[in-house]
This record gives sequence, structure tokens and C-alpha cells, in this order.
Amino acid sequence: MATIYDVAKRAGVSPATVSRVFNGTSVSPEKVEAVRAAAEQLNFTPNRAARTLRRQSSEVIALVIPDIENPYFTEMARGVEDAASEAGYSVVLCNSDADVEKESTYLRIAIAENMAGVILAAASDHTNLDEILATGRPVVAVDRGTGYGIDGVVMANRAAGEAATQELIRAGYRRIACISGPTHIDTAAERAEGWRDALDAAERAVDPELLRVSTFRVDGGRAAMEELLALSEPPDAVVASNNLIGVGAIQVLTEHGLTPPAVGVAVVGSLPFTTLSPSAVTVVRLPARRMGVTAARMLLERIRGNDQPARSVVLRDEVQPASIRR
Repeated sequence: MATIYDVAKRAGVSPATVSRVFNGTSVSPEKVEAVRAAAEQLNFTPNRAARTLRRQSSEVIALVIPDIENPYFTEMARGVEDAASEAGYSVVLCNSDADVEKESTYLRIAIAENMAGVILAAASDHTNLDEILATGRPVVAVDRGTGYGIDGVVMANRAAGEAATQELIRAGYRRIACISGPTHIDTAAERAEGWRDALDAAERAVDPELLRVSTFRVDGGRAAMEELLALSEPPDAVVASNNLIGVGAIQVLTEHGLTPPAVGVAVVGSLPFTTLSPSAVTVVRLPARRMGVTAARMLLERIRGNDQPARSVVLRDEVQPASIRR
């Protein structure tokens, strides 16, 4: 059975435009003709929920994130709430625990509760947005892609990984490891690629043993750092591809008497908590709050009827080099 999403793709317009056509809202004659022709070709009949979406949707948006305990996503949520509140909207915060089924439940709740739209940091590359996009509700992706042609706000992840590694090279470290996040999350894969880019540019051999894949959590950073220290030739520095991995890695180094800068550490994302002096660690700061504000404003534009082609915004990092060198 054809959906609003199918009609939008056939007509070359957004799902929101299809919804407005069947709502009777003002749309250019050319778009009306394209939508109605596509609907006829696909034998599409708009359901009542989609037809009345614009009239019945509440002034509430959902923010679905994979880890509510990660301060990075907390900071992002603050940015979303700031922009939404300013526009008269409320935000419902949903924690998916990086679980696709739990994420799907929240997306169905957003539909059932007639929420106006969703901002989503996808749980994995298997995230399914077919159902919610078929209703005409706008969805904006944050931090990572979804594989759908929707608005998105991401970090320049490859550049961030490269910048972190370059700082360790400049500090004189030779054998630099990388602790990456799950391979199915593009954020992790891109930061690891940045690590490789920096080593290649410095004409350093990329030792596969020095790349470790973990969770984006403290325990993941701890486990990977223990593995690296157990190598016959351990690294003299490490790039932690997110903030919590960095905390875990630093904990293990401290327990082994290798407090930075004895072993260099560069963290992508601000360290949320550590007893270590921040000046001993290179930090590649990510503007999470600005990401939240940007995503919320993009979503609000879609809710108000903006139907331009999908947009992608890439935010840059800010490097804070370690000031304490070995």
C-alpha cells in the first residue's frame, strides 16, 4: 500500500507538501497537480490521520537520543529545549538506550500523541522511519545519519578524529592508538577514518592492533584501554572517539600509573568528569548545544510549512591542546 512518503518521492516534493495538498492548505498549482497525479498513479488514498495532521498536531516535539546519561546528549537536549521553548513548543525527551525496538516504540508514540515532529539521534543504521514519515511529520536527524532524505545536523567527525590525532603527533607521540565506537554508527567510523588520515599524512604506519572498537560508554573505554596496554608493544598515546570512552581510558591509565602525559590522550568531545587536570589532555570540543538549537529550528521551519529540499548542516570542532607535555 502506497504511503505519503511514496507519493512525495514520485511527485518530487516533501511529505509535508503532500499533507498540505490533501488538507486543502495553500500550495502552488504545479505542486498540487504533481501530488494528485502521483497519488492517482500509486492508487493512494490519504488516511484521516495524515489529512488532519496539520490541524491536530500538538505544540510538542519528541527528542529521541541513544544515551541520556551521556553529557553530550544532555547538552544537545538543552539546545533543543531552548529553541523549542522560544517558539512556544514543549519537548518530550526519549532515551532509546541505542535499542532499535525501543526507538521504534517512541516513534509510534509520537504518532499516537500527534506530536508535531521528531528530532532523532538514530540508535543504529537499522532505524526505520517509514511509518512516521508516511504521516507527513517532519523528522530531523542529529549527530548521525539515518539513510533517509531528511534534514540533518552532524559534526565534522572525520575532521575531529584527524585533529585529535594531529595534536598527539605534534606533541611527539609515536605509537598512537584509537578507541572507536560501534562500527554500525557512522560517527564512530568517521572519527576512526580521521585517525587514519592523520597517521597517513604524517607517514606513520597504521597498525590494525591499535584500533579498538568499543561501546560509546565508560566501560567500553576501560575495556579497550586494558586491551591496548596488554599488547606486546603498547601505544604511547590514544585517541578516544567520544567523551565517555575518554573517561574510561583515563581511569585505566591512572590505575596503571600512566597518567597523561606519560601516555598521551586526546578526546573527541568535552570530558564530563575526571580527577585529572584538563590541561594534561587534548580535547576536541564539539558544539552539542548549538547542534540542538540548529536541529530544533530546522524542525520548526518544517512544521510551519517549509518544503525546500532536505538540508544538511555540518558543525566544526574546536581543538584545545594539552598544555602539559611529557
